[in-house]
Amino acid sequence: MSNKKNERYEILKGLYKTHGDLAYLLAVFGDHLAKREKYKGLRDMDAVHYYIITKFKWLPRDVRSMSYDDLRLVLTEEMEGWVAPEEAR
Repeated sequence: MSNKKNERYEILKGLYKTHGDLAYLLAVFGDHLAKREKYKGLRDMDAVHYYIITKFKWLPRDVRSMSYDDLRLVLTEEMEGWVAPEEAR
């Protein structure tokens, strides 16, 4: 049974590491958006939220309550072809 437990924990560890990596890349994409859109005081997730709020005219509370998966889904087209800068990898 111990091997199965260890295997399960390794799977969980990988799953949550992947979720964290995807959230990090979304924040890095926010820096890309901030530069492209010429935001002065916004970066990482604030830039992502602001971009979605202004593009779709959604309420800040609704956008801020979205999961990282949903935010990535909304930005799928925007992120097409984007590659994280070397210093962020």
